[in-house]
Amino acid sequence: MKINAKILAPLALVAAYGLGTVAPHAQTPAQKVGFVNVSKLLAAHPSDKDIQAIQKKADEELSALDKQVKAIDAKGAAASAAEKQNREALVTTIKSKADAYDKQLAPKIAEVEKAVDSAINTTAKSNGFSIIMDRDVAAKSGLVIYADSSTELTDAVAKAVK
Repeated sequence: MKINAKILAPLALVAAYGLGTVAPHAQTPAQKVGFVNVSKLLAAHPSDKDIQAIQKKADEELSALDKQVKAIDAKGAAASAAEKQNREALVTTIKSKADAYDKQLAPKIAEVEKAVDSAINTTAKSNGFSIIMDRDVAAKSGLVIYADSSTELTDAVAKAVK
């Protein structure tokens, strides 16, 4: 006797569903969820002032060069060959300076992020939280609509970061 697959598939589905509804399910303990404002925590780190100073210097220097490029671009086809050549040199300079600033910022940003992550982990564990979410991301994504104020850990973590 040959068993038809068309008959077996629905029977297997019904059997799996039936067994799942009568089998006892293990109770999992409640998960305590907390929220932090990551932007505020990054700004609370002592090295953030250095990062902001470097970013400000980079913005000022690069925006001045960018204005020169835009001035040449505004001339369009009327720009001379020397201006076009100058534009290419300016673009190369902007790229190299931006890379230099990125290399200068990367280790500082990594240090701050590591410190904030560590402070979040320590504070969460000591307060019995098993999940920590960025409040802004949770709100913007619609993932969380309401959270009790007792779930807010930003101030406690900020003290640990400093």
